[in-house]
Amino acid sequence: MKKILVVDDDQAIVTLLEYNLQKAGYEVHTANDGQLALQEALTGNFDFILLDLMLPKLDGIEVTKRLRQEKIQTPILMLTARDEETDKIIGLELGADDYLTKPFSPREVIARMKAISRRIGPGTQPATEEPPEKVYTFTDFTVNLTSYSVTVAGKPVTLTPKEFELLAYFIQRPDRVLSREKLLNGVWGYDYVGQTRMIDMHVSHLREKIEPHPSQPVYIQTVRGFGYKFNGQPDES
Repeated sequence: MKKILVVDDDQAIVTLLEYNLQKAGYEVHTANDGQLALQEALTGNFDFILLDLMLPKLDGIEVTKRLRQEKIQTPILMLTARDEETDKIIGLELGADDYLTKPFSPREVIARMKAISRRIGPGTQPATEEPPEKVYTFTDFTVNLTSYSVTVAGKPVTLTPKEFELLAYFIQRPDRVLSREKLLNGVWGYDYVGQTRMIDMHVSHLREKIEPHPSQPVYIQTVRGFGYKFNGQPDES
């Protein structure tokens, strides 16, 4: 049974989510402020965190920032009453995997969680599976899809789960022009109408981490008016 941490200072929302998540088969833990949420998330070994943006003591952005600094890569779905793009982008830049603007339905929350859970990442492979190691080696970096690791110039680089999934999607489709809508559907697994800004932001972060010169990218290239293309043929092992 997957374990979910629900964090919101609105008890009505907590109760609604707790009821529907338990009904859907999840084990649910709750917190009503950011400080308690951080403590729980650092020690609770959760499969998913539903995190309100506006919280007492520590807001959702600060909680996300501290969790990622502590190398806690639990998927985070940020909940916000604000419809301001800046807040959403800040949360995503710090490592949240997705966001929902209130009001939302419990069915939508569960659908988003399932979509994120289909990403490439630790814990998604059944314990009985032992897939062969899949490694892509390029001139400047190496990606191991089995251990979910990336090294640049021989040194490990930390990607958020969504950054890793996006990079994996790119490298398995070299020299193909991929629209932002195609990337959203393929990586996020959900219909994100009008949310292509998320792709630009994640691409920018990937470039900062893997490109020798991010302002002049060699690997993840912009195809103006269409989307992006991954330029590179790896030596596979």
